[in-house]
Amino acid sequence: MATDRMNIRILEDGTLVIETDKISGPNHINAEKALDFLSKEMGGKTVRERRPNRHVHEHTHDTEHEHEGGHTH
Repeated sequence: MATDRMNIRILEDGTLVIETDKISGPNHINAEKALDFLSKEMGGKTVRERRPNRHVHEHTHDTEHEHEGGHTH
């Protein structure tokens, strides 16, 4: 499995879908900061979902910003 990789897709409706492989310890804080930055800049609802072998982060454009689901590292 690759590490420290984020794949970002932009869907037709403007939703960002970010899939990450396992992030190494030294890069984990920076990866979280990058995801938090994108979430704040994009606005809308944020959903974090743990999947086997990877994480998925989705950001949609709504008027409110929520952080749901959470995962632990």
